[in-house]
Amino acid sequence: MDILGATLRICVDDLETAVPFYERLAGGHALRFERGGVQVAAVGCFLLMSGPEAELEVLRKVAATIAVQDLDEAHRVLTELGARIVAGPVPTPGGRNLIAMHPDGTVYEYADRNP
Repeated sequence: MDILGATLRICVDDLETAVPFYERLAGGHALRFERGGVQVAAVGCFLLMSGPEAELEVLRKVAATIAVQDLDEAHRVLTELGARIVAGPVPTPGGRNLIAMHPDGTVYEYADRNP
């Protein structure tokens, strides 16, 4: 399984205030979208999220987003290694993702950029 990188997930109270800081820090512009009532801004290696507390409470349980070349392969490898697939694979605005709990109990999102 090819891991391409990781994204740090950050829940913020005010996305409009946070985005300019992270755009300047990362040296790029935010890609914005909404998912399940949560406003999201992807800036470099940061994924900023803002929305209803009930939704953010769930999102805070995911330690990081791991970019992979092939989500189907990641699914297979994770399962073989004893991870439990909690959700997905499902389509997202940028590709597909799944949520997996590793045998140590840590939860990660795995995402690809494939349609």
